[in-house]
Amino acid sequence: MIKRVIDISEPSYLYVEHNQLCVDRNKETIARISVEDLGVLILDHPAIVVTQAAIKVCQQNNAVVLFCDERHLPISITLPLWEGHSLHTKVLREQLSITIPARKRLWQQVVKEKITQQIATLDRAGCSAEGLRRLLKKVKSGDTDNCEAQAARQYWPLLMGKSFRRNPADSGANSLLNYGYSIVRAMVARAIVGTGLHPAIGLHHKNQYNGLCLADDVMEPFRPWVDWKVFELQRVAIEPEITKDTKQVFLAMLGQGVLFEKRKMPLMVAVHFMAARLKEAHTDKTTTLLYPKRFEF
Repeated sequence: MIKRVIDISEPSYLYVEHNQLCVDRNKETIARISVEDLGVLILDHPAIVVTQAAIKVCQQNNAVVLFCDERHLPISITLPLWEGHSLHTKVLREQLSITIPARKRLWQQVVKEKITQQIATLDRAGCSAEGLRRLLKKVKSGDTDNCEAQAARQYWPLLMGKSFRRNPADSGANSLLNYGYSIVRAMVARAIVGTGLHPAIGLHHKNQYNGLCLADDVMEPFRPWVDWKVFELQRVAIEPEITKDTKQVFLAMLGQGVLFEKRKMPLMVAVHFMAARLKEAHTDKTTTLLYPKRFEF
């Protein structure tokens, strides 16, 4: 079933009562959400107070909690590493024993899917993607020629204009991209933990300070989905910013209908099936990664 995404962006008090997450504002209860329905809880205000019991029950129900900074960008994610899967230790051993050739093969599949999605986004935007189509055919195991970076250098000027620079520290479109990527990252990390895989052990990303290397690997093909939403927002606002309305554009993505193995389902559900294939691919070299397909933008 599709899980709920709850965004709290005003001073609030969060606690648990009768297996429900309660939200009080000005000493009045304004919302009650069944903890079993929670998928992602976003806390985006410095005056939010949340009880330890509320955080615990989110973890016990495999719900992600995102804490945001003063720019409204997620800065911290809590994940139920032990509660997420009953065979976590067994799966972790399998994950650590994956061979280098298998890791490179999976990364090749990720890069090819990312470039494929970039092409789809450019086509939708009415931009020429011939250069990316040529690169797609050249992606080798482990992406030794770094086709991913070559594609990015062509992709951003085509989609966002020659003056655009992808800089996570900038405001405007860059801040919206940051927010959208963070939401997708949390969704993917939640699905990965649910399989028993550890999100810090990546296929390609290896930063020792990054606890979500695997999530960052797997989410790459979803970035063009976020890019398209930002492209659309720029059509109606010259310099769009993170607001309650623009946040809803990205939160709605999690419930967006997609196709996975010819079945229509919400994106958040499809990502769990995708993560299950990723887990299987760690022990079976014949298993390939399969990503959801957009049939609506």
